[in-house]
Amino acid sequence: MENKRGGWGSKIAFIFAAAGSAVGLGNIWRFPYQTGMNGGAAFVFVYLLAAFLIGLVVFLAEVSMGRRTKKNPVGAFKQLKPNSPWFLVGILGVFTAVMILSYYGVIAGWTVGYAFKALKGDFSQKLTESMVQNMFAGFSSNIGLNLILFSVFILMTVLVVSFGIKGGIEKLTKVLMPLLFLILIYLAAKAVLFEGAAKGLSFYLKPDFSKINSKVILFAITQAFFSLSLGMGTIMTYGSYISDEDFLPSSALWVVSLDTVVAIMAGLVIFPTLFTIPGMSPQQGPALVFIVLPVVFSKIPGGAFFGFLFFLLLVIAALTSTISLLEVPVAYLIDEKKWRRKKAALVVGMLAFMAGIPSILANVKGSYFSKLPLVKEDFLTLMDFLWGNLSLIFGGLLITIFVAYVWGADSAVKEITKNGRKFKFAGIWKLFIKYIVPAILFVILLSRIV
Repeated sequence: MENKRGGWGSKIAFIFAAAGSAVGLGNIWRFPYQTGMNGGAAFVFVYLLAAFLIGLVVFLAEVSMGRRTKKNPVGAFKQLKPNSPWFLVGILGVFTAVMILSYYGVIAGWTVGYAFKALKGDFSQKLTESMVQNMFAGFSSNIGLNLILFSVFILMTVLVVSFGIKGGIEKLTKVLMPLLFLILIYLAAKAVLFEGAAKGLSFYLKPDFSKINSKVILFAITQAFFSLSLGMGTIMTYGSYISDEDFLPSSALWVVSLDTVVAIMAGLVIFPTLFTIPGMSPQQGPALVFIVLPVVFSKIPGGAFFGFLFFLLLVIAALTSTISLLEVPVAYLIDEKKWRRKKAALVVGMLAFMAGIPSILANVKGSYFSKLPLVKEDFLTLMDFLWGNLSLIFGGLLITIFVAYVWGADSAVKEITKNGRKFKFAGIWKLFIKYIVPAILFVILLSRIV
């Protein structure tokens, strides 16, 4: 009989898969533009603190729940607190994963399109910022092309997840994660040698602590949380496939460290490259990757090949994340509804595709979804705010409260120290999970709403 749930073949398989879940457009697209808009190296400094003091704490809470129950987010809450409404937190996580997949897949499709643009030489000619803005506007508003790119990305994701844990997710991430690191190392090594790179390195690595304010702290913590895929049960789901023999704190530290290294290296690619062109500002916001960098690629030696590798890197990073997003609802349907894996992957993939169509139309000038009447924002931006920001922080807050006070921090530590393993920082972890992290997440949630 088919093993419907499956499990990781080794500790390194979980680390690669969980790191693949964490590593995505959040690291290579979102982190650099957040850095550029929020003080450069000062933001990086706060982000590092947030990743290891907050992200690691919540990561360990989620993964311990997953391994303890061997269930998806809904099943985990049901098992640890039966006959209570806490399972609704799991439902929120499953729904959030589908919603994020619906618009994330659209942006992922853009990375595929831009990789082909670089490959066919669109960045070989000398480009100006206005030329690239027109290029992106034309590209992102092409409904037919974007439907094709989006459907290809969703189909790739469905195929990988449908082959299961060992045969699909584990096998692919063991190839993609080392490839991602190799491309990043190559691009960073090239970027820091460009003429004018020193100015970019100074902006990125030499912090001016006077720039640290409440806004920088808020965005750095939110970015760390977003980047690590916390708050929607992804890490809980991946944790449910971990062997009881694995030591959770070391696995968690590896994943958070790898995710952080990828983000830092992405900045090493982008900022030295950006500062090679006089007048190019790092404060470009979300357009940094799709509008500013093609201009830079068109003006540096080997820029077309450099650009192709960069967007190929984005494709790989996006795919490892969309796989983990799809696995959350698929695990729910397998565990709770007894569906077969292939059926679950296909049905959820189709739902995500249908839900993603308005995000494609968000970039079509004059369409209803390009500027929603009540919120005065386009649909894709609204989706990212609701599901990629509010829902993740809210879910993370509820998970920390549940682990600290409902399941119990001592019960979580018992799971973490299973098989007589020593967790030297158990006392500090309990302090953070009970008091510090919930307080910080509550403040961030209020700030994001305001």
